Amino acid sequence: MNTEARSPAFNYQFNENDQEFSLFGSFRPQKIDELADCINSLEASISNVTGNFYLNVKRLVRMNNVAFHAIAKRIVKTSGDRPDLKIHVTTSSVLGWSTRKFSTLAKIAPNITINEYDNEFYPGQSFLEDGGFIPILRTQTKLTWRHEKSILPRHGLKPGMHVADICCGIGDFAVLMQKEFQPGRLIALDHSKSSLNYARKVAEDFGVRGIEYVYGDASEMLLEDNQFDFVTCRHSLQVFDRPDLILKELYRICKPGGRVYITNEKNSHCLGEPRSETIQRTYNEVARLWDHFNMDIELGPKSRRYLLEAGFSDISIESFMVTNLDGNPQDFADIIQSWEDVYAGQMAVERGDSVEDIRILKQGFQDHIFAALHPKGYAGWPIWAASGQKPQ
Repeated sequence: MNTEARSPAFNYQFNENDQEFSLFGSFRPQKIDELADCINSLEASISNVTGNFYLNVKRLVRMNNVAFHAIAKRIVKTSGDRPDLKIHVTTSSVLGWSTRKFSTLAKIAPNITINEYDNEFYPGQSFLEDGGFIPILRTQTKLTWRHEKSILPRHGLKPGMHVADICCGIGDFAVLMQKEFQPGRLIALDHSKSSLNYARKVAEDFGVRGIEYVYGDASEMLLEDNQFDFVTCRHSLQVFDRPDLILKELYRICKPGGRVYITNEKNSHCLGEPRSETIQRTYNEVARLWDHFNMDIELGPKSRRYLLEAGFSDISIESFMVTNLDGNPQDFADIIQSWEDVYAGQMAVERGDSVEDIRILKQGFQDHIFAALHPKGYAGWPIWAASGQKPQ
C-alpha cells in the first residue's frame, strides 16, 4: 500500500510494503505549520511499522533548517521512544549536504544509521571511468554517429525539442545532437564528475552553447516528471544490473507522447574475417565475463522487451554494424585494443582468470584487430537502437 501527498514545493510518500517514508523536492517552509500534514503522515507511518523503518531522502533537492529540525525532532524522539526500532536514513552521494545533515542523527541515537546511496548497481563504472579511456569513447562516438544521425530522426528526434541525454558520459554525443538538431533545450546528465568536467571542457573548446550539464544518478534523477520530448540513454542499460530502474526514470521524465531512445550491444555478434573462430570465441567469453559482474553486454536485442515491460508503446527497433570501413580502419582497431585492455585486463584479473585464459582472451582481440587492418579483411561491431513512446 502506498500513500502520497504533494504540495507545489515538495511531496512525500509512505510505502507500507517497504516500511519506507520518502521525501522529494524542495522542503523550504517559512513556518513549521506548513509541514503539519507531512509530519502527521510521518508519525502515522512510524506507528505502523516494526523492526526497521526507512527514511529515504535521496531525491530531496533542498531542505532548510526549519524543515530539517522538524523532521529530525520526530526521528530522534522515535529512536528514544522505540529503542527496538532500527531507523535507516538513506541519503545520496549526489547531494552531499543531505549526508552531512542527517549524519548528526546517528551521533545522537545508536539505533539510527545513515546509508549513502552510491549507485551500487552500476558495477561497471569503475572499469570505464579511467581517464585514459576518454579518447576511445570519443572514437566510438565518431564511428557510431555516422549511423545514428540518420537513425535518430526515424525514432522521432526533431529540431526544437526538449531533449535529455542520460548517462551522457564525456558529453560528445550531446554536443553532436546540439549541432545537428538544435534542440530547444538539452540536458546532459551523468553520475561521473570527471566525465562531466571533460564534457564541459569539450563544449567550451568547440564553442557549443546551450547544453545544461547535470550531476546525477540515473536511477534517482532530480529532474521533474514529464519534462522532455526525447530522452536518450546510449550504451548504458547494459552496464546496470537493474536496467528496469533506469527505464522507470527515463519513462518518468519523458513527456506523454514523447519518446525514449536507447542503444545497446550484443558483443557475441562481433565478427571478423580472417580468423573468425578465435574472434568468436573471445566475444562469447566477453559476454560471460560481463555476466560475472552482473552486466549484460548482450542486451541489444532485448531492448524491445525491456521497453514494453517499462510501459512504452509504439516500439521501434533496428540494428546497425559499425565496421572497419567506417572511416579509418585504425580507429576501429583502437576501439578493439581498448576493449582488450579493460576486459582482458582489470576485469579478467578481478574475475580470477588464469594467465593462460587471459592469453586466449587477448588473442581473439588481436585477431579482430588483424581483421580490421587486413587489406582484404572485414570487422564488425553490432549495435541495436530502439525507442518507445510514453503513452498519452
